[in-house]
Amino acid sequence: MNQDTIQAALSDLPLGGLRYFEQIGSTNDVALEWLNEKDVQDFSLVIANEQTTGRGRSGRIWQTPPDSALALSLLLLPISRETKNISHFTGLGALALTTALEDLYTLKTEIKWPNDVLLNKKKLAGILVEASWLGESPKGIVLGMGVNIRAESVPLPKALNFPATSLEEELDKPVERTRILNGILSALLKWRPLLGTDEMVAAWDERLAFRSEQVSVGRRGRQVIHGKVLGINKDGSLRLDTADSVLFGDVHLRPRRV
Repeated sequence: MNQDTIQAALSDLPLGGLRYFEQIGSTNDVALEWLNEKDVQDFSLVIANEQTTGRGRSGRIWQTPPDSALALSLLLLPISRETKNISHFTGLGALALTTALEDLYTLKTEIKWPNDVLLNKKKLAGILVEASWLGESPKGIVLGMGVNIRAESVPLPKALNFPATSLEEELDKPVERTRILNGILSALLKWRPLLGTDEMVAAWDERLAFRSEQVSVGRRGRQVIHGKVLGINKDGSLRLDTADSVLFGDVHLRPRRV
C-alpha cells in the first residue's frame, strides 16, 4: 500500500484530499492540524502504513505495526444538520465498517457501544471521533478508525483488556487493504445523508453487541453501572434496564460475568 495504490483504489470516490504516510505518530493528530488549513476540504483522508503513537478513547495506546492494519482519519466538514447530531459520528463510522464487511465478505459484525466493532465477540476495529471547534460550533470532525487486518496487528494477550482478532485470522485468507478502504468510504458516503435519522439509529441498534445481556459500564470517577442492554436511543446513548441512559464520554463496556 502506497500513495499511488490508494489513489487508484479510491479513484471512484469524491476525496477532498489525500495524505499518506509510511510512518506517523497519529493520523488523528495530522487530521486535526489539517482542519486548521485554509484550503481544507470535506472528505479528505489521512492514512498511514504504520502508526506509532495512535490513541483510542481515554488516551489508550493504539499502535499499528507496518503492513498490518488500516489506520486512517477522515476529515468531515459538517453541514448545519450534521452539527446537531455530533454524537452520531461514531455510529456513522461503525456502520460504514460493518456495512463494508457485510458487502465484501458477508461477515456479520457487531457494534460494541460506544466505539468498537466486534467479529465473533472479539474486537476487530476501534473508532475515535474528535472535533475542532470554532466557538460553540464544530469547525470540523475527524473520524479516526483502526482495523486489524493481519495477525501482526493484534496486541499480545497481556496487553489486551478485551479479546481481539484480525480480519485475515477470521477469514483464513489474505485480504487487500485498499479494497476494504474503498468499501468503508463508499459505505460512509451512503450512510452520511442519514446521520441522525431514525433509519440510521435503527441500523445501529440492529447491530448492537450484547443485546439483552448483562453488562458493566464503567465511567471515570463514577460508580459502575450494571444492567441489561436494551438498545440505542435516538441521541446515540445506550439504554439499560437498570439506569437512565448512558451518555458518551469516558466510558467502557464489558459483558458482566455473574
